[in-house]
Amino acid sequence: MSYPNYPPGSGGYPPSTGYPPAAGGGGYPPGSGGGYPPPAGGGYPPPAGYPGGPPPATGFAVPPGFNQQPPAAGFPPGGVPPGGYGVPMGGYQQPPAQNYGAAQMQGYGQPPATTGYQAPPTGYPQQQGYQQQPGYQQQPPAQGYQQQPPAQGYQQQPPAQGYQQQPPAQGYQQQPPVQGYQQQGYQQQPPAQGYQQQPPASQGYPQQQAPQGYGQQQPPPNQGYPQQPPAAPKQQQQQPPATQPPPQQTAQITQQMQQMNVNEDTGHPTVRPAANFDAETDANVLRKAMKGLGTDEAAIINVLANRSNEQRQAIRQKFKLMFGKDLIRELKSELSGNFENVIVAVMEPKVLYDAKCLRGAMKGLGTDESCLIEILCTRTNAEILQIRQAYKDEFRRDLERDVVSETSGHFKRLLVSMCQGAREENTAVDQAKAQREAQELYQAGEKRWGTDESKFNVILATRSFPQLRATFDAYARISQRDILNSVEREMSGDLREGFRTVVRCVRSRPQYFSERLYRSMKGVGTDDTTLVRAVVSRCEVDMVEIKAEFFKQYHKTLYKMIEGDCSGDYRKMLLALVGRN
Repeated sequence: MSYPNYPPGSGGYPPSTGYPPAAGGGGYPPGSGGGYPPPAGGGYPPPAGYPGGPPPATGFAVPPGFNQQPPAAGFPPGGVPPGGYGVPMGGYQQPPAQNYGAAQMQGYGQPPATTGYQAPPTGYPQQQGYQQQPGYQQQPPAQGYQQQPPAQGYQQQPPAQGYQQQPPAQGYQQQPPVQGYQQQGYQQQPPAQGYQQQPPASQGYPQQQAPQGYGQQQPPPNQGYPQQPPAAPKQQQQQPPATQPPPQQTAQITQQMQQMNVNEDTGHPTVRPAANFDAETDANVLRKAMKGLGTDEAAIINVLANRSNEQRQAIRQKFKLMFGKDLIRELKSELSGNFENVIVAVMEPKVLYDAKCLRGAMKGLGTDESCLIEILCTRTNAEILQIRQAYKDEFRRDLERDVVSETSGHFKRLLVSMCQGAREENTAVDQAKAQREAQELYQAGEKRWGTDESKFNVILATRSFPQLRATFDAYARISQRDILNSVEREMSGDLREGFRTVVRCVRSRPQYFSERLYRSMKGVGTDDTTLVRAVVSRCEVDMVEIKAEFFKQYHKTLYKMIEGDCSGDYRKMLLALVGRN
C-alpha cells in the first residue's frame, strides 16, 4: 500500500552510515540540520492543525521505568526531515486483531509500574524505529484493545478468585492493569457459572461477590438452580413404625382370627333392615291389603321387599297375635303362581327355607341333584348344622339319611361329606401341605389312567377355603392346568357338577351364583324354582357382588334380564329384591 507524498520528494531519507551514526551525519538521531527528530520549528502536527509539518523537536522522551518502549503519546519532540513525512492522520494501518491476540496469549511477564498510556498515539513510529524496537511483539496493545477482552479469552474467562482446580487459560492474571480495564475487568465480571454448579434458572449471571469463588461456598438459594440437599438416611425417610398393640391384645386378636369362620359369606346385600321399623303397622297394612274382595299386591310387595328376614318374622308373629291367623296361610290364600312362591319364600326363615328346598328336591319320584349341590356345597358350616336341625324339626327326618337314600356312588360320598358341616376353618395356610396335596391331586387325576375320586373328595371336602386356594395355585404350577379344567376332564355327571361347585365357591361364591341365575333364564322358558331360590337366598347376603359378576361375565345386567324374562307381580317382586344397579 502506498501513501501520498511518501517517501518525500527530495530523495527519501539520508543514507544511513551505521548505527549509531557519526556526529553531524545523517544517522539516527539526525543532527540539527535535518535529521530526526526534526527541529523545533516544524513539529507535527503544526499549530494550525493538519495538514502541516511534524511537531517541534523537543527530544526523545522516554517514559520513566519503561525500557526501550515506543512513546506513549504521539511522536517525541524533535525535528523531522525537511518536507515532513507525509503520513496520513491515523498513521499506518494497524496490525490485524489476531496478531495482537496471539501476542496477548503469550503473557507479558512482570507488569510495569506505569498505569498505562495516558493518550492514544496519533501517528505511527518511523519504519527504522519500528524494526529496531526489541520486544515489540511483547508490547501490550493500544488502549482501545486493552479495554476489549479478546475473543478467545471470553470463552475461557476465569473469575477474579479463579478456578481452584484449573489454571488460568491465557495468563490473564499476569495482565498489567490498565486504565479502564478495572471498570469492565474480569474481577467484577462473574464467570460463566463455573464447572461445578448449575447455571442460574432465570436471573442470568448470579451477582456473587468475588471473594466467595467457585467451589468454596454454596450460592444463595434464590439464585440459579438450587442444589439438591443430600439424601437423608433411610432411617429418616422411612415412616415411623406404627404403634404396636400390647402382647395381650395381639394374642386376643390372633385367637379371634383363629375362631373366625373364614367360610362365612361376606358381601353387600340389596335388602336391608328398614329404619323405624314397626311390626304392628306393617301387620295392619298387610291385613288391609288382603281384606275384602281383591288383593293389593303393590302394598304386599312394598312391605315384604323392604324388610329383612328377621323383621318379616316379627311381622308374622305380630300378625298372628293381632288377628289370630297365620300370615303365610293368608298370603297363600290370596296369591297364586310364581308370585305366591316368591312371597312365601321371603316369609320363611332362611334356614327353614333351605330345609324345605332340600326336602322338595328329594321328595317324590326323582331327585333334583342341582338343588342338593347348590345348598349343601355353598353353605357355611354353621348354616349346614342349622339346616340339618331345621330339617329334622320340620319333617321328623334325618337329612343325611335321606341324601344317602336318594343318591349313589362318589356323588353320594361328596354330599354326605358336605352334610357334616365340619370343613376346616382355620386362617393359616400351610404352603408345604398345599404343595404336597396339589401333587396328590395331580397323581390322582391327570397323571394316571382313570381318576381316584376319593383323593379329590378328601381334599376338597375337608380343607379350608384359604388352604384350598393355595392348593389350587400349586396344582396349576405342577400340572400346567387349572384345577377346574382338570375336574371337568376327569369327572362326569353329578359328581363333576358337585366338585365344580366346590371349586367355584372356593374362588368366588358370587361368580357361582351369577352363573346359576343366568342358566335359570337362558334359552326358552325359565327355571323359576332356581331363580326364586337363588334370589331369595342371596338378596340379603351378597347380591351386589352377584350383579357385578353377572354383568362382567354376560355383559347384561341381572335387572334387565329378569325384566325381560318375567312378568306381572312376580317380576315386580324379583326386581324389588334384586334392586337396580
